[in-house]
Amino acid sequence: QEQLVESGGGLVQAGGSLRLSCVISRSIFSLYDMNWHRQAAGKQRELVARIVGGGSTDYADSVKGRFTISRDIAKTTVYLQMNNLKPEDTAVYYCSTYYRGRYYWGQGTQVTVSS
Repeated sequence: QEQLVESGGGLVQAGGSLRLSCVISRSIFSLYDMNWHRQAAGKQRELVARIVGGGSTDYADSVKGRFTISRDIAKTTVYLQMNNLKPEDTAVYYCSTYYRGRYYWGQGTQVTVSS
């Protein structure tokens, strides 16, 4: 049984928008640290956005002003709203959450931005 399930990826033209969703199993749900990473082909996985504790957020410089991370506690879901997408945003996007000493990861969702 998967504990984090991402959705919302796809193919979009440059300048377009996508919203990624990540449903987190209640058995590992915690407000401590939820985040989105991405990994482009041939590159290392990088942190894109994080939301912690009371709702503080942090973003990679490359996405500031374009991406917004949010969460719905009742739905145990974390979102990543991505606007003004660029070809360099093309990657597999992974949701992750910290619970009792370790990070749990989703299977990833592909985002492809065409120029």
